[in-house]
Amino acid sequence: MKKLIPLAVATALLLTACSSGNYAATQIPAEPQAAPTTSTTPAPPRPCPDGVDALASYAPDASTPAPLGEMPAGSFMADIKARGRLIAGVSADSLNLGSRNPLTGKIEGFDIDMINAVAAAIFPDAATNPNRVELRVISSPQRIPSLTAAKNPVDIVARNMTINCDRWHDIAFSAEYYRSGQKTLVPRDSTATSVTELNGKTICAPRGSTSLANLKKKNPQVVPITADTDTGCLVLFQQGKAYGISGDDTVLAGDAAQDPYARVITTERFSEEPYGLGISLLHPEFVRFVNVVLQQMKDSGAWKTSYDKWLKAALGPAPVPPKAIYGRVPVKQ
Repeated sequence: MKKLIPLAVATALLLTACSSGNYAATQIPAEPQAAPTTSTTPAPPRPCPDGVDALASYAPDASTPAPLGEMPAGSFMADIKARGRLIAGVSADSLNLGSRNPLTGKIEGFDIDMINAVAAAIFPDAATNPNRVELRVISSPQRIPSLTAAKNPVDIVARNMTINCDRWHDIAFSAEYYRSGQKTLVPRDSTATSVTELNGKTICAPRGSTSLANLKKKNPQVVPITADTDTGCLVLFQQGKAYGISGDDTVLAGDAAQDPYARVITTERFSEEPYGLGISLLHPEFVRFVNVVLQQMKDSGAWKTSYDKWLKAALGPAPVPPKAIYGRVPVKQ
C-alpha cells in the first residue's frame, strides 16, 4: 500500500512555528530522548491516596468566588489576575482538541475552549484581549512535571489527560469535563476488528499516557513503541515504523482525518478515559474555582456548543456532559 508522508510531518513542523501576539504559544523543551522508543513495563498504578473515587474533585464552597467576582486575597486566582494572564499547558498537534490552525497560527480546539472559559472567569476582557491566555505547548510526558516542578511553568493543563488514582498522588484534577475511550487506528486495508488480532504488530502509544498500559493489558502480544506526541505516533505510522496507533478516540479521530490511508476500529473501545484539567496540589482553591466554571459551561450550553464545533463531526451528537463528582479533601502539602 503506497503511503503519503507530508501531513503529519507538516503538522509536526508547525509545533515550533512562530505565531502572532505578545503571548504567542511557546513550547517547553522536551527531555532528550531517542525516538521511537520501545516501551518498558510500567510501574503498577498507585491506589487513590485517600481512598476516594478517582473522579471525585474538590467541591466548591462558600469561599469559592463566582466567575468575574473579586478574587480572594492570597488565592491563586488573585495571583493569576495580578500577573495579567493565565498560563496553560496544552497540545498543539491533537486535531480538534488542541492543534495549531495552519492559516492563523493559533492553537484551537475543545481543550482550548476549556482554558479560555477559565480565563474569561478571571478577566472581564478575556474575550477581546488574547493576551489574557498564554499557551505553552507540552508533550504527554510533560503534563504532570509541568505542574509539580519547584517553579511551575504552567497554572493548568488541558491536554486530554485522564483522571486516575495514580496521578492524584502528584497533581489535582478538576471535575470530569469529557469521557473518552481507547481505540486503535490501523491501515485502511487492514481487516482487523480488534487489537487482539494484532499479535506481533508494532503499535504506537504516546509516552506517559494511560494508553500504553491499557494497550499492554488488552493484548500483551503487540510490540508497543512510544513517541512524545500524538503527531509523533502518526509520523511513525506514516513512515511504516508503526503498524497502528492506540489512544483516545478523540485523538485518533483527528489522526484519521489527516491520513486517508488510516481508519479507526470503531467497533472496539476498551477503556474509559475521563478527562480532567490538571492543577497543582498546592492550589485546591483554584480547583474549586475551575469546577464552578466547568459546571457553568455545562449548564449554559457552552460545553455543547464547543463539542458541536470540534467533536460532533468525528464522534457524533453530543453526549450528556459528565456529572461532577465531589468529596475529595485536599491533603496538606
